[in-house]
Amino acid sequence: MVAVPPPSSLLDITPAAAAQALTDWAAAEGLPAYRVGQIAARLWQRPAGSWDEATDLPRPLRERLATRWPIPRLTLATRQVSQDGTRKYLWRLADGESIESVLIPSGIRRTLCISSQAGCALGCVFCATGMMGFRRNLTPFEIAGQVRELMLEDPAEKPTNIVFMGMGEPLLNWEAVDVALTILNSPEGLGIGARHITVSTVGIIPGMVKLAARPEQFRLAISLHAANPSRRLPLMPIEKKYGLSEVLDAAAAFRKRITFEYVLIEGKNDSERDASDLAALARRMGAMVNLLPLHPGGAPDLTPTSPPRIREFAEQLKVRGVEAVVRRSRGLDISAACGQLKVEVEGRRRQQPAHQ
Repeated sequence: MVAVPPPSSLLDITPAAAAQALTDWAAAEGLPAYRVGQIAARLWQRPAGSWDEATDLPRPLRERLATRWPIPRLTLATRQVSQDGTRKYLWRLADGESIESVLIPSGIRRTLCISSQAGCALGCVFCATGMMGFRRNLTPFEIAGQVRELMLEDPAEKPTNIVFMGMGEPLLNWEAVDVALTILNSPEGLGIGARHITVSTVGIIPGMVKLAARPEQFRLAISLHAANPSRRLPLMPIEKKYGLSEVLDAAAAFRKRITFEYVLIEGKNDSERDASDLAALARRMGAMVNLLPLHPGGAPDLTPTSPPRIREFAEQLKVRGVEAVVRRSRGLDISAACGQLKVEVEGRRRQQPAHQ
């Protein structure tokens, strides 16, 4: 049998796997067994920015840990704070790629929108991330590490809710997202309840099947944006590969109530017929609908539906028996549209003279 090499980072595997790796290492190093729990707690539960910061451990042990199990970090490249409290982070990765996350406070709730890929290959016309194309998948650490970095900044700012609605399509990076979900949810990890973790997908059916098979009740959101294939295809090219009817059939396997995400775009998906079609789908699926104003920074060639028309659209859903919530745009005074901050920062960098 070929020996499986040990993991290079304890943050790229599940907490249970990390504990086993530490147990094996501690035994080989002649360390007492109780050290394993002390070390493991500094991974996610009480994260340390470096082993040198883990002062509850003796210095010689910290030095050995730094050599064998270095702690990777995301580098904060840019942070923007909106007048409404929304915070946008641009993180630089070890290979120079960058990703975004957005923290949205609302009362006692702190929702963090996280990325699962650098860039995106799907080309949805209303999304700034689509402008940059696909760069690469993120590792489990790079996904869950977006939460970890906020906790390192201020433990009191730990998010209460996680939404996979940042850069990328999470179900096209299922292998890493699968591990990241365990890290986010596990009591030995970040301990965020499954019902407070939402995975948003355009409808990648193989990934939906795998997500539905997990025992935890993670929530599913479907990026719908049009309620019939002919209206959806010009907005979302993925409709060619995974048709709407097949996506909805796959969504029926989820035990928890699903959500339809619907960005309203003037003249594209905001007619009375669109509302009628959407209501019929939502009733059939028992789904609630999140109506989202198009963020003007995300797609400059498209026109957001006007606020009065958004309210009318919502009312047309409600009179048809559908629960519809209008989500107000957050971070309008910063680059809060998905992918917008990276596009702007990279643009400024290209425009600078070489000597700068």
